[in-house]
This record gives sequence, structure tokens and C-alpha cells, in this order.
Amino acid sequence: MAELRKLKVTEMNRLTVEEFKEARKLPLVVVLDDVRSLHNIGAVFRTSDAFLVDCIYLCGITATPPHSEMHKTALGAEYTVDWKYFHSTEDAVNELHAMGYTVFSIEQCEGSTMLDKLVLEPAKKYAVVLGNEVKGVKQEVVNLCDGCIEIPQFGTKHSLNVSVTAGIIIWEFACKLL
Repeated sequence: MAELRKLKVTEMNRLTVEEFKEARKLPLVVVLDDVRSLHNIGAVFRTSDAFLVDCIYLCGITATPPHSEMHKTALGAEYTVDWKYFHSTEDAVNELHAMGYTVFSIEQCEGSTMLDKLVLEPAKKYAVVLGNEVKGVKQEVVNLCDGCIEIPQFGTKHSLNVSVTAGIIIWEFACKLL
């Protein structure tokens, strides 16, 4: 069996902050609707950095950088990924629609599209709304969206952690759009 050697950080050829800022981004905005955990917010920043997400919209009670607790999971991604704060998630969704985005709630709804059945058009811009750790995406926000995406689940639990959900969703968009 071949010996596998872990790469050193210096061998990974990652982008510099300047290169990241100039790189072609995934045509995706991630919207956090009242996400309360600084660790979850930081993890979403880090995943968004990994997959060149265009921007993160932080809404309502969702904290904004800089914050030491957020930094523990973001590890500096809060400085690379562009972000914008909105008092109201509804205002964020309305702005995205005005800019030509198709906006999906990541939520279990009547008529949701299962993630494995999702078809994306490479020429379009997309946004996904991820909700509060307990209450999910507010119904008023769901009502404004163009549809809902649901992650198929096969066990006994009815939800996933919001940062895990973000990772799955962002990965799927990256696979289909990059």
C-alpha cells in the first residue's frame, strides 16, 4: 500500500487574501436569518471562504465581525468573505430580488425541492436563507422566497445544525455552478 503523507500548509497553494478578493466568486449569497451562535456564524464564514461564496448577509440578531468568539471558528474568513448587515431579513431578500437573485429558503416546507433534485442554471445568481437554530427561517421570510430547498434526511432527527446545513448546501451549489 502506498504511503500517504499529509500536506503542510505551505504546500496547499491557497489564495492570499488579495487573490481571494479578486477571484471569480460562486454566484451565491448566504443569508443568515437570526442565527444566534457565534460559532455557527464563524463556521459559515469559513465554509464560504472555502468555496468562494460571493457574500454573506447577516440579519436580525445575527452578530457581525469582528468578534473573538466568531473568530474561533472563522479563523480569519470573516476578513476575506464580504458581508453586509440587515436589521430585517425581509429587507435582505427584497434587495436580493431587486438585484436579480433567485432566493431559496433552506427549510422543510410543503412543496420543498429536495437538494438532490435541485437544478441550477449557471447563468443565474442565487441566494440561500438559513434560519435560527431553534425556529428555522421565519415564515414571513419563507413567503418572500422563490422556493424552499430541503436536505433529505433518513434518521430520527428532523434537523441539522445550521453550520452543517450551510456546508452541505454551499458544497452542492459549488458542484453545480463552479
